[in-house]
Amino acid sequence: MKINVVIQSITDFSGDALIVNLFQGIKSPSGATGAVDRALGGMITRLIADREITGKAGEVVVLHDCRKLKAQKVIIVGLGKQSALCPDNIRKAAGAAAQKARDIKAKRVGTVVHGAGIGGVDPARAAQSLVEGTCLALYSFTEYKKPDNTHEIKTFSLVEKDKSKTTQFNEGAMLGKILADSQNIARDLINEPANNLTPAQLLKRVKKIIKDSGVEKTVKCQCLDKKMIQNLGMGALLAVAQGSIHEPKFIVLRVKRAQKPLVCLIGKTVTFDSGGISIKPSTGMGSMKGDMAGGAVAIGTTIALAKSGSKVNLMTLIPAVENMPSGSAYRPGDVVRAMNGKTIEIVSTDAEGRLTLADAIVYAQKNGAQVVIDIATLTGGCVVALGTSIAGLMGNQQQMINKLIGTSKKTAEQFWQLPLYDEYQKLIESDVADLKNSGGRAASTITAGLFLQSFVDKAKWLHIDVAGKELTDKKSFYTPTGGTGFGVRTLYEFLSDL
Repeated sequence: MKINVVIQSITDFSGDALIVNLFQGIKSPSGATGAVDRALGGMITRLIADREITGKAGEVVVLHDCRKLKAQKVIIVGLGKQSALCPDNIRKAAGAAAQKARDIKAKRVGTVVHGAGIGGVDPARAAQSLVEGTCLALYSFTEYKKPDNTHEIKTFSLVEKDKSKTTQFNEGAMLGKILADSQNIARDLINEPANNLTPAQLLKRVKKIIKDSGVEKTVKCQCLDKKMIQNLGMGALLAVAQGSIHEPKFIVLRVKRAQKPLVCLIGKTVTFDSGGISIKPSTGMGSMKGDMAGGAVAIGTTIALAKSGSKVNLMTLIPAVENMPSGSAYRPGDVVRAMNGKTIEIVSTDAEGRLTLADAIVYAQKNGAQVVIDIATLTGGCVVALGTSIAGLMGNQQQMINKLIGTSKKTAEQFWQLPLYDEYQKLIESDVADLKNSGGRAASTITAGLFLQSFVDKAKWLHIDVAGKELTDKKSFYTPTGGTGFGVRTLYEFLSDL
């Protein structure tokens, strides 16, 4: 889909569909919607009076008799109450309108930039949110079925008569497209079935994504194979991988544009998690293809930072493994040694992600990382505590935690800080090793965070638990079912400002 900015009167746009908006409670529209209303002889005003259009957030109404306009149809989308307008309401409205435009088979679509007029939203941010909502809403995973290209929007135009907003609209639209495309990259990886996304296949996909995204000169990709991982002493990671016929791949991505403190982003990447010997119930196990969502989000974020020209000095680590039961699998009761020499008693082979992350955290610090951020589908306890919309957040630096939570208010990806309560450290104490890999069900999300903190030396560190947020079975305004890519936009904004 081609996205452009067109400087012209909204009533002069020629295409299959024209999108305008309406605030809830408005009796007579103004601005661009008012201009369309006048061109249609007050049709929108009459529909408001008849309560056929209310302006309720996400409401979509299609006008078909638009012979006095150059556009064939008009789509009116509700923005909700003007006092509550925010970037995410713009995303939602844009997503709802885009899906309707696709449903009515519109090929050429024009739209006002929601919120950039009387809404009072910064024009660049409004355009960014509009394009994000549109591109995210139109996403579909069609790798294994024939896509319906007959419903594909070919051209999507941001229509504005004020030339002074052109630069801001172009910049916002470009960034919105980058972020939506990067989040959709993460969605693609999460949706991919595990038989076609083993660690080795993921490496190939990462290289292809870098090439297709046009960032080959910016993003450098290196991979440590099993022998190299063994030589580095990553016994925790290797233990998780040893039950699978698919060997681990420790993928390292580097984006280096400025001599700033090295930031490391680590994504948990268990390409399939059966639970190992501590095998999971069969019901719902298919969703464990999404246990690499942390890695998918880290990859998507890296691509976004590279494409946007961010000056962050970034290292991204993707410790890719498959956790399977077999005669060679690690067992409850085993003791393994991590890269920093610490020994770990295995209580559950289904507490595997923290083992891979522990070695990755040590590797990051040994390679100069001053800031380490890990994102992982780590604990079922996080779903119990925070549900499927809020991620758990922990760390050793309150200023960074506050900054990430503040950033998330712009992106509408919700985070909640959990306490790394020292008293709970005793839950992961072991009689035979330095640590246990599980402290049991009680406070499981916090004890997992404390486990990871045990491998942090001097770096500033954040841990994000996105369990339950990686996949959804319910459609929303700009999130289809399947992989969500939760975290890409927040991490992009956070790392860009770091």
